[in-house]
Amino acid sequence: MVKVAQRCFRGTRQMREAAEQRPNDWLARTYTNVLAWWVPKIAIIATLFNAVPLRVAAWTIALLWMGTACLLNARHCGRTHCRYTGPFYLAMILPVLVLGFDQRSASIYAWLALALLIVCGGWAIRSKTEQAWGRYSA
Repeated sequence: MVKVAQRCFRGTRQMREAAEQRPNDWLARTYTNVLAWWVPKIAIIATLFNAVPLRVAAWTIALLWMGTACLLNARHCGRTHCRYTGPFYLAMILPVLVLGFDQRSASIYAWLALALLIVCGGWAIRSKTEQAWGRYSA
């Protein structure tokens, strides 16, 4: 019985949130969504097999760009997950710099693991925080 009630509540919340699309939410607009998050993610994947200095520069810029966009979006519209993914992306700059400056021991597998952590970590934070607290914060 509890499971049925939880499913009904979750379904009701999802329907309410779909109707509550905020006009100043950058994720809701295709252009800003692509520019703020998809272009940097593509840059991270595209430069995975480039020279380490280029990779470090591209990833640092991409993470700074996405983290700033998340924090600004959280301020503009109150998007729940942006309050968490913004600091996450900014914090991911540190392991990029550590791997970049320790070129002797950093293999391509370490870079691949970091790329997966960045891309999948952002997705996991988004899905879990919005599932738990809703799409928008009060």
